[in-house]
Amino acid sequence: MSLLVVGSVAFDAVETPFGKREKMLGGSATHFSLSAGFFSDVRVVGVVGGDFGAEEYSVFERHGIDTTDLEQIEDGRTFFWQGRYDFDLNTAHTLDTQLNVFADFQPKLSDAAQQSRLVFLGNIQPDLQLEVRARVRGAELVALDTMNYWISTVPDAVWNVVRAVDVVIINDAEARQLAGEPNLIKAARKILAAGPRALVIKRGEYGAALFTSNSYFAIPAYPLESVFDPTGAGDTFAGGLMGYLASQDSLDEATMRRAMIFGSVMASFNVEEFGTERVQRLTHDEINERFSTFKRMTHFEEIPFERAIRATP
Repeated sequence: MSLLVVGSVAFDAVETPFGKREKMLGGSATHFSLSAGFFSDVRVVGVVGGDFGAEEYSVFERHGIDTTDLEQIEDGRTFFWQGRYDFDLNTAHTLDTQLNVFADFQPKLSDAAQQSRLVFLGNIQPDLQLEVRARVRGAELVALDTMNYWISTVPDAVWNVVRAVDVVIINDAEARQLAGEPNLIKAARKILAAGPRALVIKRGEYGAALFTSNSYFAIPAYPLESVFDPTGAGDTFAGGLMGYLASQDSLDEATMRRAMIFGSVMASFNVEEFGTERVQRLTHDEINERFSTFKRMTHFEEIPFERAIRATP
């Protein structure tokens, strides 16, 4: 059941056409762990400043997330990101980034953290990801996220960590950039050839796709009438996916496909309100209900080809 996430814990300020928040809980490890915590025991590794107080810690505690490995530097300030979304909610416009204590982040893993069954390497410097990977040698499955900045500036380091993990979880633009291939199928083949067992490509409002060496599986995004804030949706998706995997004994492809759907379900809740607000209030009943709706939405009856032709008006 144990799941470890290494990444950022931050404060965000976000403005969209539907409102804004001046300060809210954010960061890749935060969104991931709150999502994954509905399925599995989660331990978070990160760093925060002295401005990260009891109110913020209580969010993790209420969701059963272990913060033993969350380092606090009392005389520092927590990582801060400010962004704006226009009506194209797929594109974030960064207004301010203050790395603060995150600038010198060196992941510190307790003995318990190093024994984790599953590990998610959130979007941090690739060399740090590789160091963490080396310290969790016994992990059954290790997944990786990265971003265009690292792919542009230190591509060799990104490829080094891609070769060392089991699953890569990135968006479609990052996959094309990493592989140097405009065609997504060719890009996926090139990334998988480096060694990962699976590649999960996040496609925002168009859903997600799973590539393995011999199969392809795609799901749509859950249809929503109201999307307020997409911040953290990708990490929430990864949290749902990895959390479900951590709850299962078998990590075969059928399990991975179900995990993809739970990831999409969790991301759909995340975007309904700002930051982590909706996920903080989420219940297991709501998750199961939306999963069932998702299953009905994507189900179809298989009928013989000849019968299908005759049935066509």
